[in-house]
Amino acid sequence: MKIQLFIEIIIALLRLIKNTFYFCQREKSKLLNRIIKILLVAFLLLLASLNPGAVESSAGLTDKLVPENIRLMNSFSAGKEFDAATTTVNTFLRKWSIAGASVAIAKEGKLIFARGFGFTDTSSLTETQPYNLFRIASISKLVTAIAIMKLSEEGKLSLDGKVFGPEGILNDPYFDNPKDERVYDITIAQLLSHEGGWTQRYGDQMFMPLVIAEDLGVQPPVDTKTILRFALNKNLHYAPGKGRAYSNLGYSVLGLIVEKVSGMAYDEYCKEKILQPMGIYDMTLAHNLATEKAPFEVSYYESSNMGPKPSIFGTGELVPPSNGGNDIRALGGAGAWLSSAPDLIRLLLSVDGFNTKPDILNDKSITFMTDNSNGYAPVGWKGTVIDGTWWRTGSFSGTAGMMKRQPDGLSWVVLLNTSAWNGPDIYSYIDRMMIKAVSQIESWPDEDLLSQSLPLPLTFTPDKFFK
Repeated sequence: MKIQLFIEIIIALLRLIKNTFYFCQREKSKLLNRIIKILLVAFLLLLASLNPGAVESSAGLTDKLVPENIRLMNSFSAGKEFDAATTTVNTFLRKWSIAGASVAIAKEGKLIFARGFGFTDTSSLTETQPYNLFRIASISKLVTAIAIMKLSEEGKLSLDGKVFGPEGILNDPYFDNPKDERVYDITIAQLLSHEGGWTQRYGDQMFMPLVIAEDLGVQPPVDTKTILRFALNKNLHYAPGKGRAYSNLGYSVLGLIVEKVSGMAYDEYCKEKILQPMGIYDMTLAHNLATEKAPFEVSYYESSNMGPKPSIFGTGELVPPSNGGNDIRALGGAGAWLSSAPDLIRLLLSVDGFNTKPDILNDKSITFMTDNSNGYAPVGWKGTVIDGTWWRTGSFSGTAGMMKRQPDGLSWVVLLNTSAWNGPDIYSYIDRMMIKAVSQIESWPDEDLLSQSLPLPLTFTPDKFFK
C-alpha cells in the first residue's frame, strides 16, 4: 500500500507541474516560469536522492536511476525575445509544408534556444519538443569522422593505413579477391575525404538492396558487409586518391573500421568514447519501420512527389521510402543516427575549435578535418571555408537536417521530419531562414540550457506529462 501511495503522489505532482507549465507558457510569465523550473529541479533531485533499493519495481517504476539529459521543453525558450524568430520558423514550416521541426541555437558555447515547431505526428497532433529524436541521415558522417580521428589520436590506426588486403584493417577473408586490385590502395584518409574510388555513376550502392540480394544470392535485407562485398565485385570508377566523389559507401566502410579497430560495435564505441564524454546520452541508431521507433522519435513524412518503393525485406510490397522502402540501418556510419537538436549542438560545440568549451579532439585533428589546404578537408563536414564557416547537412526519405558553425561564435541546428520536394535546395532556404531568425533575437539570455542536466528515472517520459 505504501508503494502504491508513493506512486500516486508522484503522478499527482507531475500532473501539477504539467498544468503549471501550461499556465506559465500561456501567460508568458518569466518569473513564474523560473519558479516552476526551480520546483521541477527540486522535485527531480528529491527523486534522484531516493535509495533505489528502498523502492521496489512496481507499476512500471524502475528500481534504478540513470544519468540522462534533462528533457528540455518548449517553455524553456518561450520568452518574448524569441517571438519574432519563432514566427520566422513557423512561416518557413508553412511555406514548405513541413510537419515538424526542431531548432537549437548556441552562442559562445552556450545553448540559448531550443524549441520544437509543428508536430511530431500529424495524426495525433503531438507538439514537437526539443527532446524529440530525428533521423539525421548524413550528419552521421561527422560522428563517424570524429570516431576515426579519436582512434587515430589514440594510436590505434593511421590515417594513411590501408583498408583492404593482407596488411589492411578489413583483412577478413570475406573481403578478399576484389575485381579491381586498386582497392588495395585505398587508405582511411581517402575514405574520409570521399576519394576511395567509388562514385554513384550507376546508382548509390547503399540504396539498391534488392539488386544486391539477387546478385549475391542472399535473402534481403542486406547488411553493410554484404553491400561492400557487392561493391568489391565491381571495378572502381577511378584510382583511389585521383578523384573525389561523394560516397555513402565509403563512410559505411569507415563504420566497419571503427568496429574492427575498437573491438566494439560501431554505435557502442561512438556512445562510450565520443558521445557520452560530451554529455550526450540519447543518440542511438535508427530502425527502418515506424513500429520500431525509439522513445521520443518523430514520425516521418515524404513530399507529394515521392512515390512508394519495393520493401527492402523482399516482400514485393510497395511501401513509403521512410517506412521500409530505404534501409537506414545498413547505412551505419554513413547515415544511421538519431538525435535531438540540442544533442547535435553538444556535438558541434565539442569539435568547433573554439575555447569556450573543451573539444573532444585535439587541434591537429580538427585542423585535418577543416583546413582545405591539406587536400583532404572537409572531413566529416559537408563544407568548410577559410573564414571559419563549417556546415553539415543530411537528408533521408522523410527527414532533412542542417548544422552550422559560424566564425562569430554562433552555432545552430535545424532538424525536419518531412522531405522537401526541392531536394538539396532546401538547405539554402534553411540557411536563409536561420540568418533571419538569429538577427531577430534582440537580447541573448545568459542561461546555458546545456547546464540543466540532472539524473532522471529511466522511465521518466515527458511526452506523457508535458504534452
